Amino acid sequence: MFVFSIVVAAIYATWAVVMRAAQVGQEAAAQAQRQRVVLRAIGDALMGVESFQASQHYYWFKLENGEAPFLSFVARLPDTYARNGKFVGAAGGRDASSRRVTFSLAAGDAGEKDLILRQNPVLMDLDQDEQQYPLVLARNVKEFTIEWWGTNHLDHAEWMTDWDDTMTNTIPQMLRVHLVLGTNPAHAANGANSPEFAATRIYTVPSQMMPAQVQSGGPPK
Repeated sequence: MFVFSIVVAAIYATWAVVMRAAQVGQEAAAQAQRQRVVLRAIGDALMGVESFQASQHYYWFKLENGEAPFLSFVARLPDTYARNGKFVGAAGGRDASSRRVTFSLAAGDAGEKDLILRQNPVLMDLDQDEQQYPLVLARNVKEFTIEWWGTNHLDHAEWMTDWDDTMTNTIPQMLRVHLVLGTNPAHAANGANSPEFAATRIYTVPSQMMPAQVQSGGPPK
C-alpha cells in the first residue's frame, strides 16, 4: 500500500503539472489572439481614416496617454468591421459606414482594465447601448500606449506621446501602438505568477486631411 500510495502521488503530481501547463498555454494562445484582434481593429480603422478641414468639429483626430489612454478618429470602415450590422443596413435605412471609433480603457469586472471600442455615426452622439455596453476587445490590459511620428520644436522627427489640443486638425503620418496584456486576473489574486504578453505595431496612415478649398469646390491656394 505504501508503494502504491507513492506511485499514485507521483502520477497525480505529474498530472497537475501537465494540466497547469496546458492551462497556461491555452491562456497564452487566447491572449495572443486577443492582441491580434485589437491590433487588427485599430489597423482596419486607420486604413480608412477621414478628416475634412471645413468640418473639424466632426472629424477631429485625437490621442491621449497616461492614466486614461485613448485613440479617437473618424474612418470609413469596411463591411467586416465589428458591429457593422448595427450601423449599416439596420432597420430605419441608415448607412453609417463613416463612424467615429474610440479605443479606450475601462474598469473590468475583476478590477482589471479592459480595452473597449465605442462607435458612433459622424453626425450622431453615442447611443445608450454603446455607452453602457461597449465592445470589449481585450481584458486585463497592463499597458496601452499610442505614439505618433512627428517633429518637435527642434525640427527633429521622432516618436512622440504628447498630442496638443491645437493639433486636432491634423492626421499623423504614422502611429505606433504598444499593448501589454496579462493573463487571468484570478491567478494574481491567488499569488501565482501572471505572465504578460507584449506586442507593438506600427501603422502607416494612408489618408490626409481634405482641404477646405476642395470641399467647397474653390481653387486651391
